[in-house]
Amino acid sequence: MVRELSSSLMLHAPSARSRAGRLRSMDNVIQLVTVYAIPVLFAITLHEAAHGYVARMFGDNTAFVAGRISLNPIRHIDPIGTVVVPLVMVALSGFMFGWAKPVPVDFGSLRKPKQDMVWVAGAGPGANLVMAIGWVLFAKLLTLFGVQEEYFYLVANAGVSVNLVFMALNLLPIPPLDGGRIAVGLLPHRLAYQYAKLEPYGMFIIIALLINSALGVLLRPFLQVGESIVRLFM
Repeated sequence: MVRELSSSLMLHAPSARSRAGRLRSMDNVIQLVTVYAIPVLFAITLHEAAHGYVARMFGDNTAFVAGRISLNPIRHIDPIGTVVVPLVMVALSGFMFGWAKPVPVDFGSLRKPKQDMVWVAGAGPGANLVMAIGWVLFAKLLTLFGVQEEYFYLVANAGVSVNLVFMALNLLPIPPLDGGRIAVGLLPHRLAYQYAKLEPYGMFIIIALLINSALGVLLRPFLQVGESIVRLFM
């Protein structure tokens, strides 16, 4: 049975949310988009490609056949979730929320479905952590070569924050997020079966957490771990 691995949610970084809240005019929204567009596209593309690549390593070619192991962002963009919703959210509320096109994974094709799904699900957030480190190294190279253009540093900072939040959000143990898949893979079979039943309600749970501001509290531990790792490269 072919299932889709996570909806790859994205949420604007908490550190930039207060700033974005003040950028309500159309000009400022456009400026915000120009800074965050490249980091978000990279974050989505490599996150999704990582899922498909690791799934193929463990025996499932579904994503490969569907053309989803690709660095072409168009293959991973959901027109509504990746473009329309984030732009509307930024314009109206000052923060970004959205999702990418989920990667198809055939659990039955994995060599050890329950065990291998942990690695497949973890590949996306892992890719985001690597990208956050990559943006830090990019900023260091800018400094090394004496680049003074502020825009490039803003993009690098956005790259770090976007990827850390992308990683943290997708690690939440709520199906269908990657963290939910990991939890299902680690739990005993009976508990895993019951826990997986939360999947149809996962998006509603996330939206409820976002509305009552509890989401930020849940993300904090994951963000702190990610930030600690990234600081090692600063």
